[in-house]
Amino acid sequence: MNTRLSARIATAVLATGAGAAIALAGAGAAQAGSPSSTLLTPGNGGCSASQYASYQVRADGSATNQGAKFKLLRNGVVIQNTPNRVNAWAGELRSAYGNFPGPGYYSLCAQNTGTANTTVTLQIRSDYEF
Repeated sequence: MNTRLSARIATAVLATGAGAAIALAGAGAAQAGSPSSTLLTPGNGGCSASQYASYQVRADGSATNQGAKFKLLRNGVVIQNTPNRVNAWAGELRSAYGNFPGPGYYSLCAQNTGTANTTVTLQIRSDYEF
């Protein structure tokens, strides 16, 4: 009887550990759209990592000092941009709003067109992340 009880307890512990591992793996996926900050010298730019969106996407960008120009790309093609430098920009495209251009890989880029260094923070969130 003791051997049987020990086996059941061991099975329960293993199942609990596997469940926790799966939960933690799922939690990691939500970090895909974490903000990233980069120092840009004049004339330089940077982009967020591309992220797949199937029905909605939100992009947020901010810049210090003189600001930066921002552009949102879908599959490498610019779909929104700022005409001039700004210190903050956001774009939200949703199927429910009728302005989502379709599934694809989205990224946010910033370009420092000013004469001073600027720190930009870029974030892309998609689908269930917002």
